[in-house]
Formats: sequence, structure tokens, C-alpha cells
Amino acid sequence: MSTPLYDALTQFVAQNPLRMAMPGHKGKPIPGLPAEYAMLDFTELPPTGNLYGEEADCIVQAEQAWAEAWGADSCLFLTGGSTQGVHTMLLLSDSDTILTDRVSHRSIHTGLALLDKTPVWLTRPWLSDVGTAGPLEPEAVEAALNANPECRAVCVTSPTYYGVLSDIPALAQVCHRHGAKLLVDGAHGAHLFLLGENPYRGADLVTVSAHKTLPAPGQSALLFGTGITLDQLRQASLIFATSSPSYPMMVALDALRPWLLAEGKRRYQETAQMVAQLRKKYPALTETDAKLDPTRFTLCTEKGYQVEKFLQACNIWPEMADSEHVVFILTCADGVEEFKRLEQALDALGLHEKTRPHSTVSAPPLPQSICTPREALFAPKETVDMTQAVGRIAVEQIAPYPPGVPIAAPGERIDEKILAYLEQLGYNKMKTTVLR
Repeated sequence: MSTPLYDALTQFVAQNPLRMAMPGHKGKPIPGLPAEYAMLDFTELPPTGNLYGEEADCIVQAEQAWAEAWGADSCLFLTGGSTQGVHTMLLLSDSDTILTDRVSHRSIHTGLALLDKTPVWLTRPWLSDVGTAGPLEPEAVEAALNANPECRAVCVTSPTYYGVLSDIPALAQVCHRHGAKLLVDGAHGAHLFLLGENPYRGADLVTVSAHKTLPAPGQSALLFGTGITLDQLRQASLIFATSSPSYPMMVALDALRPWLLAEGKRRYQETAQMVAQLRKKYPALTETDAKLDPTRFTLCTEKGYQVEKFLQACNIWPEMADSEHVVFILTCADGVEEFKRLEQALDALGLHEKTRPHSTVSAPPLPQSICTPREALFAPKETVDMTQAVGRIAVEQIAPYPPGVPIAAPGERIDEKILAYLEQLGYNKMKTTVLR
């Protein structure tokens, strides 16, 4: 398989060019990093291509190869993470009002504010046994679009931080019947196309974080479009993009793709099989609760934070914990030895002997919206103690991180239910910013 961007850069390096341009290290070793890293770190030059140029170059070829592998019409490399992709999708939504998944990352909320778009919130069913939100139901989206015909775009998150998948093809059918675009924040789902039929088929725009679940460098991401050209993706992303995109990130995306298609499928399938065994052995979120990312392991426990601290003391670092869950991101880089270490630690806690506890966490309350996210973000503001915030209008996102899903978003009123819910989650931020 071809690696056009990698080939172009290595061929250029072989010519020993006198590099009188950025970056400042000029291809020489960067202190503390391998020499190979700097060798492939370039700026936009004729042989190296231009991420935001219109000419057909090696970067375009690498992006087209990713689009073909994904089954999309177009693909844009992102060096600003899925946040850049989310903001670009919202710009391309062609709708001032967005039907928006409430279980969404903070980047969606900031995008709404920056672009002055108004959200209409989609709430999910609550999986009371396990204390997390379930998949978005096509019927609920249909009802919301009927009630809000001004919404010409729907933005959903799949999978969630806990691994819950929504039926994207079914949601796409609903959206398209109403003439609405379907935008998917798939930040945690870059690997899913390797585990069978691509679960994002039908969506108009999908952004995925390669660095989250693929063996790719931090912040590298991909934006896919169906019925949308590469030029449209490129032009829309310019407002959110750095003028100096990372070549090591882009090269990694290019070089990674052939390996994923040749070897990665098997490796991720093996990971999924080992995760399935974990779900059988320990109290966990399973497919009986909802359709899940096969590689995500969400442990259910009454002492989520304590379990996390114990694991950290064993030099095992989960992705996140809350009061009732510990979330593990497992990828092709995790093999038998890694799984064995995790199991030994969980066995030491006696978790394999326990039945799954019934959750006591209820669905988060939906705050009252008082003004648009943009109005709140740019209004006069002040910082107050959290205990003094009751009745005030949020300016910042009150969002335990991870997962970065706001309990109260800019423009929403903070009430006693919000504070009680945050206390239940163990949220310990003492101050917040509100409208003056």
C-alpha cells in the first residue's frame, strides 16, 4: 500500500536540502527526542505539500487514501484534535439551530458559542442499573425534528466516554427524511471501522480522534465527509486551524493507515476478545445494557475513585473514574501482558468475586436555558463560590473532566439540583464563573 506523504517527505530529506525556512530545528535532533522525529518535521514547501492548499499534492493523496479506507467521499487531516473537527462540522451544518446531544463534549458547547448557534437539547434514556446514559433513540430524534423544524442539523456523540454506541445509520435515515445533516462526534471511535462494517455509514460528517484509540500521536484527528468535498472541509476548517500544521502528526496518520488495514484489524479483534473476557469476569457495562464499543472496558463499582487510586498505586492508570465507574481505553497496543497486569490488580481488589452493584446515580438534571451560549460567553461576568451560584447564569462549562460533558453549560441557570448532582458525582471545583 502507498504512503504518499511519508514517501514525499523521506525523498525530500534524502536530497539533503538546505532548510532556510521553518521550523527552527531545521531537521536536526531536538533535545530529548529521537532524531527521526525532527527529520520529518517540515513546513509547507513545494515537495512537502500544503494541508490548506488547493493543489493536488502528497497530503491530498494521503487524505484520499483515508477516505477510501473509511468509505467516505472526503477526508481532512486535523492537527487540532477532534475539537477542530467538531467546530468545522458545526460551521458546515448550514443551520442556526442545532439539535444537539446533551451527552456531548465541551467542544460542542464552545463551538455553539463561537458560531452563535442555538442548541435544542436531545436527552438520552438513562440506564439506571449502571448509572449512565444510553444510546440516542431514532424515535426521539424524529420527534425532536418534528417539534423543531428549524433544526437543519443534528449533532450526536457516538461512542460516549463509557463506550455506548448509537445506531448512526438509523439516525441518518431520520435526519435525511427531514432534510437535516447528521454530524457525529466520534472522537472515541476511530478504530471501530476495523471491527466490521463501519458504524458511521450514513452520517454526513464524522470527526474521530486518531490519538485516542489508534496508535497515533496526540492531537492527530480525521474529519470525514459524505456528500461534502475535500475543498469544503478544508475551507471550513481554516477558521479554526493553525497556519503551521504538524507534519509529524500527518505523516503518522499516513503511515498508520496501511498497517491498520493489514495488521490492525486482527489486533483490534484480539483486543475486543480480551475485553469481552474482562466483562464476563468483573462487574462491568455489557452488551446486555446497550450496544458498546467492543474495546472499551467500563468497570462498575461502588467506589470508583478509590479503585482508581488503588490502580494508580499499582502503576496502572485508567482513563477516568467517577463515583461508580472506572473507564479503561484498550487498544491494539495492549497485549496479553497488559491485560494480565490489569486482571491481577482487579483480583487483588476482590472484584472478580462481586456481583455488579445497582447504580444510585440518577440522570443529570437538564438546566433551564436563559440565553444563548454566545450571549453568556461574551457578557460581563464574575467568579463566585459554587455555593453562591444558585440562581445564577453559567458562563463557563461546569463539566467534570474527564469526560468533559457539561452538567451546566453557558447560558443555563444553576440551581440546587445541579449542585446536588455535582456533589453526588464527587465534583470538587470550588468556584465558577457566572453572569454579573
